Amino acid sequence: MAKIKIKDLKNKGGAELTGLLLEEREKLLALKMRARESKTKNVKESKEIRKNIARMLTLIWHKN
Repeated sequence: MAKIKIKDLKNKGGAELTGLLLEEREKLLALKMRARESKTKNVKESKEIRKNIARMLTLIWHKN
């Protein structure tokens, strides 16, 4: 999972950011489910997804 750049997020509209936010939350939920079953290999991935979600929420908050 790659870090999402703030520059890329600033160019997106509010609706597009909200869509990306929902996708990231779904990824996090799926990753948590895999972690419970001990099928995940990259433990740091959840940390990166949470940070991406925080970046998106911050930009959505600032745009409103």
